[in-house]
Amino acid sequence: MTNSFHFIAIGGVGQSALAKILLQLGFEVSGSDIEESKYTKLVEKLGAKISIGHDEKNIQQGQTVVISSAIKEDNPELKRARELNLKVMHRSDCLDFISRKFPCFVGFAGTHGKTTTSGLMSFILEKMQKEPAYAIGGIIPKINENANASKTSKYFIAELDESDGTIEKYAPNCFVVNNLEADHLDFYKNGLEDIIETFKKTINNMQKTDKLFINFDDDGAKRLLKESNFENYISFAINSNADYQAKNIVQKDLETEFDVYKNDKFLTKINLIIPGIHNVYNTLSVISVLDSLGFKQEEYSQYFSEFSGMGRRFQLYGEINDIKIIDDYAHHPTEVNATIQAISGSKRRKLAIFQPHRYTRLEGLWQEFIESFKPVDKLYVLDVFNAGKEADIGYNSNTFAAACLKNGIDAKYIKGDMKKAAEQILPDIQKNDLVITLGAGDNTKICGEIYDLLSK
Repeated sequence: MTNSFHFIAIGGVGQSALAKILLQLGFEVSGSDIEESKYTKLVEKLGAKISIGHDEKNIQQGQTVVISSAIKEDNPELKRARELNLKVMHRSDCLDFISRKFPCFVGFAGTHGKTTTSGLMSFILEKMQKEPAYAIGGIIPKINENANASKTSKYFIAELDESDGTIEKYAPNCFVVNNLEADHLDFYKNGLEDIIETFKKTINNMQKTDKLFINFDDDGAKRLLKESNFENYISFAINSNADYQAKNIVQKDLETEFDVYKNDKFLTKINLIIPGIHNVYNTLSVISVLDSLGFKQEEYSQYFSEFSGMGRRFQLYGEINDIKIIDDYAHHPTEVNATIQAISGSKRRKLAIFQPHRYTRLEGLWQEFIESFKPVDKLYVLDVFNAGKEADIGYNSNTFAAACLKNGIDAKYIKGDMKKAAEQILPDIQKNDLVITLGAGDNTKICGEIYDLLSK
């Protein structure tokens, strides 16, 4: 391993995060991308040598080249790296390399909530002035960062993505599994069976002194615990007996408060300014780690009320004419259901704008998606964000909207780009409505389009 790293497509949120951390740890970093962005400017300001455009001349002897799964073998820089027999490292291997630079590696995993839990943990440690290092898949509001590190950081917090199986490379000291369900069916052909096998490989990388944190209310997570036979585990739950349990939960409009009990003894009261039972679980997972690491409740409890959620995770885009516009990344039925349930206490009319993410996910979880949208007042279905996959004639946005309509949901298929879609939805929006966008594609853009139209 050299001290010089070159990132192909350094302008991505994930690649730039790793590049930033390496720069902060004293490594030499260069990178290229097809266009300049806020992320290329960020790492350039920190000392990275940035090239716009992919060119074999950007590759030098002695470099370690970092790529993502999106980089194809015909990329001129990757081809040159192969010709020079340079070490080519997938971004997951780079994250693994970085994680081993810190005394305590805390990895947050699961089908849902990885970004929020890892971001929340990082936020709390930042507020406690513990100098955490972290690499998160979203921007932490108020801190306005998704990655940070210093040579004196003790704790490294990371969101561990399971979508492509690379999670099996890591060896966290604290491994949090919030939930496990069938997802990423284009990769995990046998659904949950394959996911559990992959997570077991991660657990097998851990030492006996490391800790596994498990949600006892989640069947998939409990099954993983049973099949892995890992003995040093800590449990958290709401409905089950667990080491850490949330009780006396009260949801007021878009806020939540509850008591945390440790081994049936009161530990602390938590106030959240983000709604939903899923965020109670997210908070419990973080508290169980903080407490297990030796932090006292009086050190961290107060800061939970300052956390406004992660970017695109129930993020309030804006409020105009008494209309709230919320942007959410939910793209799995369980996530959609959790988000919809989180706003169920609001008396506002609820308008959901859904962009399905991948035809394979829409087809594989068709009925579950339909059920998740039943509580909304109106549903608008945008074209599928296919993420490079080919269209499925039978399972698409038009047929999905029709299926929802047959199931008693006031649903409508909206065709066109985000500007045209916003123009079609605008006449239905009324004063005091709550408009929420859901999806992992580019549907976040419709928030701005609707806001601008309402402004006029």
